[in-house]
Amino acid sequence: MGQSERQKMAVGEWYCCLDPELDGLRTLAREAVHEHNTMSPGQRGGIGPALSMLFADVAERVFIEAPFHCAYGMNISIGPRVYLNAGCTILDTAPVRIGEGCMLGPGVHIYCAEHHKDPAQRRRGLEIARPVEIGRDVWIGGGAIILGGVTIGDGAIVGAGAVVTKDVEAGTTVIGNPARALVAK
Repeated sequence: MGQSERQKMAVGEWYCCLDPELDGLRTLAREAVHEHNTMSPGQRGGIGPALSMLFADVAERVFIEAPFHCAYGMNISIGPRVYLNAGCTILDTAPVRIGEGCMLGPGVHIYCAEHHKDPAQRRRGLEIARPVEIGRDVWIGGGAIILGGVTIGDGAIVGAGAVVTKDVEAGTTVIGNPARALVAK
């Protein structure tokens, strides 16, 4: 018997996102996200209980402002002392790792899924998942978009509104669309 669509997604092969098993997993994520986003802040604490249980790994002192959205949750790992401001979205069709001490501004989006370039294949729901790795002590400004397959090195800064399509070296500041290193004058 061949691999399931979930297995194909997990190993970075083309898969059909219209699969019933994947739809069921997205439904679980929507329920956890709904709980997180609608609980009173005092009751929720840093992260809603269902969302915390859904994630692959959540360290101590993680704070995720509401509203928040994720596709699956099960592919997200968050290190200690991480802060996600309001409106962050993580479409985690592949592993997303956020290192210790990171700060993500409001409306930061991380997109792991890449849809097929052929319109007929897109209609069939074919996509491929690419992981995102964010090192320690990274600051990502509000409205930035991080695309799948990107690694952001320790201590890097991503300027507000940047669209990150390629790896960012440790200690580098990137800005713009597509994001490029800021050069001091």
